[in-house]
Amino acid sequence: MPAYKFEALDASGKSTTGLLDAENAKAARSQLRAQALVPLDVALVASAGTGNEGLRFTRRVFNATGLAVWTRQLAGLVGSGLPLERALTALSEEAEDPRQRELVAHLRSEVNSGSPFARTLGSAPREFDEVYRGVVAAGEQSGALGAVLERLADDLEERQELKSKLIGATLYPAIVSLIAVVIVIFLVTYVVPQVASVFTNSKRALPALTVAMLAISAFLRSWGWLVALVIGAVVGLLMLMLRNETFRQSFDAGWLTLPLIGKLSRGYNAARFSGTLAMLAGAGVPILKALQAAAETLSNRAMRADAMEALVQVREGAPLASALAGKKRFPGLLAMFARLGEQTGQLPLMLERAARQLGTEVQRRALQMATILEPLLIVAMGAVVMLIVLAVLLPIIQLNNYVK
Repeated sequence: MPAYKFEALDASGKSTTGLLDAENAKAARSQLRAQALVPLDVALVASAGTGNEGLRFTRRVFNATGLAVWTRQLAGLVGSGLPLERALTALSEEAEDPRQRELVAHLRSEVNSGSPFARTLGSAPREFDEVYRGVVAAGEQSGALGAVLERLADDLEERQELKSKLIGATLYPAIVSLIAVVIVIFLVTYVVPQVASVFTNSKRALPALTVAMLAISAFLRSWGWLVALVIGAVVGLLMLMLRNETFRQSFDAGWLTLPLIGKLSRGYNAARFSGTLAMLAGAGVPILKALQAAAETLSNRAMRADAMEALVQVREGAPLASALAGKKRFPGLLAMFARLGEQTGQLPLMLERAARQLGTEVQRRALQMATILEPLLIVAMGAVVMLIVLAVLLPIIQLNNYVK
């Protein structure tokens, strides 16, 4: 039964809004009149499309943190024995964001009409990706939806925590670099010409450092706009070329070969792949389907191609560990834990341990890189500023020597 949002007037003339379930808009108005309300506007909560159209929201309702919190709340309600329809009703009533309230109300109405929850989530593919829906479908089929939702919430929270730590580790060096570039450009394009112009009319030769700094300053003031335009064009061209799958795969393969960032990207993608595969396999999803879904979560296209090749080998009968061991872009630790899991019959548990260990290693590398970069950036910024100051002071020192 579809859900409708309404605006109506009560007996005192006060406007009220809310949600209700009805067969159609006419039935919704009849319900409002039965409650002594005068309907002003009745509209379908969300337009459910077919295929990949989904719910037509202009932007995502849930961010990464919000989806994890919502999943945790739903898992708690379902795990306590509350029917899914009533759990969704409670979450819809408690939602503070109108868009979230409308989305949950739509899910509730579809579940109430007999549609499986996983299929209902498919009407909003932007909010619930294929991995999310696959885990929920496995939970419904096994009859342990509450436990599966708890595991899904754990995975979402762990993934968000890892991402937040990576961002936190790289945020400070990025801010320092940006501020340093702005300060240097300001000093070179404004301060240096103002101070050095006093000595340009002198017939005495300026120090080489001052001459070089003045040349750089003149170039930036005259052609800085062109440099910025070229940089912008190169970035735009690169983004356009990255839309080509072949170039994107080659670019990502080269990215993995970088000394520090490459290892960080490799470990992050491997941890995400292992964690997703462990969660899907633990929920009862067939290994081939789980492997395909986990591969699609990889942001690095080169590693995704390797994972899809491993999927082909597993489909042909090869063990998962052997298939992953042949892909050198994946850490050897992942293949080792997969082999232990296949030998002991505890593949989800071992993959989860691999994901945890890989995630810890990624955090350690990120913090180590940030620890090294912070003093290096400060030293580099100090050296550049020192050169600029020397370029200004050297003519003054030279003039004092001539006066003496």
